[in-house]
Amino acid sequence: MFNRKVLGSAIFAPIIIGSVGLVNLMHQPRFEAYRTVDVVQLLGSGACYGAALVALVLLLRGSRAS
Repeated sequence: MFNRKVLGSAIFAPIIIGSVGLVNLMHQPRFEAYRTVDVVQLLGSGACYGAALVALVLLLRGSRAS
């Protein structure tokens, strides 16, 4: 169904992108006072982590051909 190499990159790429956005947000001095931009950045990081989790589940589940 999916190539393991493709799923491997589908796991690590969103994790790296989400982590960069999250670390960038946490290092800003205004992190305590949430603004709309901060909430959108947190949602984007969460979406990246969600995409990585879905790819990880697909990888661990394996290809089960019917």
